[in-house]
Amino acid sequence: MTLVSERRATYRRETRETTVEVTWALDGSGQAQVATGIGMLDHLVEQIARHGVFDITVAATGDHQVDAHHTPEDGGIARGRALAEAVGDGKGIVRMGDALVPLDEALAQVAVDLSGRGYVTVSVTWSGERVGELPCDLVEHFLQTLAQEGRFNLHACVLAGGNDHHKAEALFKALGRALDAATRLDP
Repeated sequence: MTLVSERRATYRRETRETTVEVTWALDGSGQAQVATGIGMLDHLVEQIARHGVFDITVAATGDHQVDAHHTPEDGGIARGRALAEAVGDGKGIVRMGDALVPLDEALAQVAVDLSGRGYVTVSVTWSGERVGELPCDLVEHFLQTLAQEGRFNLHACVLAGGNDHHKAEALFKALGRALDAATRLDP
């Protein structure tokens, strides 16, 4: 079920493994209320809201006792669909945006095109297997799912860094900035 109003959408996804409800307001103030049960995922999504100046709410429950996979995947689907609905037909927006964002020793670059076509490349080398309690491969999977379901091109890479937390956070801050630039109204 999707509810859409001016540059804002709410999307609810319910499967056997998860229940996720997302609201995404493009013309927000950078506020986030995110509760997925995975602290690092909450932290990363909050970076999209804060640095994209979006208002994002997420309430998710999932089968964490089985695996951490379903919540990031279904959350990416729900957030992507909410974003696509909020953008609508894209008429009047800048459409493309990019950002280069440092976080201590890490440096991430993200470019997006809200073209209506989902395509993703993510280039990052992780030092370990997890960022907090989130498996590193699920950081990339979340980004892939978000862009495919949000129907936008996403090119994301970490150019430098040693700390996996810093790499992931720089990617999500850069994503927020790039999406902010792309969703702005084009005078």
